[in-house]
Amino acid sequence: MFIDKVEIYIKAGNGGHGAVAFRREKYEPSGGPAGGDGGHGGNVIFRVDSGIRTLMDFRYKKKFMAQNGKDGGNSKMSGKKGEDLIIKVPPGTIIRDKDSGRIIADLTKANDERIIANGGKGGRGNQHFATSTRQAPRFAEGGIPGQERQLILELKLLADVGLLGFPNVGKSTLLGSVTKAKPKIADYHFTTIIPNLGVVEWKNNYSFVMADIPGIIEGAHLGAGLGHQFLRHVERTKLLIHVLDVSGIEDRDPIQDFETINKELIKYNSKLAGRKQIIALNKIDLVVEEENINKIRDQLKEKGFEVFAISAATKNGIDKLLDRVIVLLDEIGEVPSIFQEEDIDEIYTLEDEKSFTINKENDQYTIEGKDMERLIYSVNFEDLDSVRFFQRMLRKKGIIDELEKMGIKDGDIVKILDIEFEYYR
Repeated sequence: MFIDKVEIYIKAGNGGHGAVAFRREKYEPSGGPAGGDGGHGGNVIFRVDSGIRTLMDFRYKKKFMAQNGKDGGNSKMSGKKGEDLIIKVPPGTIIRDKDSGRIIADLTKANDERIIANGGKGGRGNQHFATSTRQAPRFAEGGIPGQERQLILELKLLADVGLLGFPNVGKSTLLGSVTKAKPKIADYHFTTIIPNLGVVEWKNNYSFVMADIPGIIEGAHLGAGLGHQFLRHVERTKLLIHVLDVSGIEDRDPIQDFETINKELIKYNSKLAGRKQIIALNKIDLVVEEENINKIRDQLKEKGFEVFAISAATKNGIDKLLDRVIVLLDEIGEVPSIFQEEDIDEIYTLEDEKSFTINKENDQYTIEGKDMERLIYSVNFEDLDSVRFFQRMLRKKGIIDELEKMGIKDGDIVKILDIEFEYYR
């Protein structure tokens, strides 16, 4: 089974908590702070494995979580960093953020890799909070939660040549005649419902990958029929061969079919529509009047396209077509990405997000957010220095300003997690 689109959840590891500890050597029973730092959480990394061809591995496993960092220890010992989680994907994988729909990464080459979720930083131990006036801090930082995301993975085939055309025009037959691929072929529309790949081995040991892509109908750019499934797989090809049925047995107009598909490409992606395209007039073995072929050829040449008359079934004209394909592939070389640079997201950092929300109910304000657990962990409410540090952090994060904007008054209750306290200026 060919799987080319999946949805998964990923979560990077949380940072370990910093430790509260003090030196206790034999002759220093009341030594200074010695709490170690928490280890950073593991990242979630996507890496290209050229041995994988589909997204089948993600069909049943949908959740991926990296290892958390370990908490800090005594004697200034830092916690161990969480192991990175490496997720292997096939070449041609596009990674999108589900919520925004934007592209996070475009992985094409073997061993390409990208950090998609950053592990949380480990919290600092109490050794870092000692000052000339606070020599024995009894608090430490909590670890930062790792990033988490709901992702859409899309596979776009890495074919050099893509076969365009309406269903049943002979694309699968052409692929089967020039490669060792064995696509299923039948005499009905939408025969090809998944992309088929084949390697063409031609003269002078020249080889390239050809893809028979699922058929397209009018409205494909809006997702009609097999539209998006089809269009997803033509984005990476260097050269497009537009296959047209000139036999007339299906009572279709080849010129109209040609224009319909190209209009769909333009609507879907103008850069894609600009790919080099040549035309193969197929099923010439079924044409009674050769003049019909010449008429169609002349109309397409007037539009500026190279035209080749072929029969995929009898292989008539295939040699000339492939000879020209090889020349064009060398001339084209590497093609630029379909995606603009601005379409590729930089991985956001936790600091970029607003780390809290405040909900008001009567005279109680409830503060929630990813950083709240870390902040509360950092506080020893029996230690005045720790409470002052907590108040400064509330101010630094903008929580106090937000509460004041919402109209908080002295004596109102503020709740963070399970801890409640009264607000006073």
